[in-house]
Amino acid sequence: MDLNTLWFWIIGILFIGFFILEGFDYGVGILLPFYGKDDDERRIIINTIGPFWDGNEVWIISAGAMIFGAFPHWYATLFSGFYIAFVLLLLALIVRGVAFEFRSKDARRGWRNFWDWMIFVGSFIPALLWGVAFGNLMRGVPINAQMEYAGDFLTLLNPYALLVGVFAVAVMTLHGALFLLLRTNGDLAARVRGAVNRLWIVAFALYVLTLIASALATDMLARPTMPIVAAILGGVALFAAYRLHQRARDGWAFTMTALTIAATFVTYALTHYPRVMISTLKPEWSLTIYNAAAAPYTLTVMSVVALIFIPLVIAYQAWTYYVFRERVTRKTLEY
Repeated sequence: MDLNTLWFWIIGILFIGFFILEGFDYGVGILLPFYGKDDDERRIIINTIGPFWDGNEVWIISAGAMIFGAFPHWYATLFSGFYIAFVLLLLALIVRGVAFEFRSKDARRGWRNFWDWMIFVGSFIPALLWGVAFGNLMRGVPINAQMEYAGDFLTLLNPYALLVGVFAVAVMTLHGALFLLLRTNGDLAARVRGAVNRLWIVAFALYVLTLIASALATDMLARPTMPIVAAILGGVALFAAYRLHQRARDGWAFTMTALTIAATFVTYALTHYPRVMISTLKPEWSLTIYNAAAAPYTLTVMSVVALIFIPLVIAYQAWTYYVFRERVTRKTLEY
């Protein structure tokens, strides 16, 4: 394995960590206005992710920085071509962060209800846009010989990418619901438990539909690494999540949805490798881990830095999850 391949998979692992961790964040935020029946229950829902949500976003910041360092041409083409989509995503995340901070500044019901819906919007839009972005990357986008994006914002809003976006929302919402079962109890947990079956049906149907669409719209079946195997394993994990949930083994069910998210991204990575952005204009204009990469010396220095700091990031996040492992109840609410 050369350094280019190593960094392709390091960045892939960071994306997997982000979507597993931030995925349940988004899912909890999407469920907030619908399953919190009073102010205390909504506060409980927010407190389940309160210690984690901002730390979870470190993974995507790290991934973006590493793309910039390891594959600067990929970074330039991606962020210039997807500029409007990323600005919308950033604005949604800003609204979400502000909502977490502002919600409790005023006790009026209307005030808190408004910010609860802003948490929903700030969770739903990023989940959708991340799916749309990776749907476009999976399908390919118009890239010319100068490694420049040759489309516009509407180019990104094609049916396949929108389908992947809706699928992402469904899976993250299910992932978030299972996380709530691990962090709450009582009537709130009972309502969420009743919703998981419906969420699973939607997520599984969209998984199958997205898999079929991917086989038709991309070259995943022609890839020598057979990403279809990873995709099938993701579907098996999603089905196992349902069976485990039926047996009230919520921790394992949550693990299975996490594996589904990981398998989905592995499917994407295996379909792409060694490409990082596929050109729909000419295959030879696609960006790869070689023509988009930084100098070998840069990759070597980055490898040393990553070896030191990535374990530190994992360690402090693991410590955070351990410290805040208890369930959130009405008795533990602190304003």
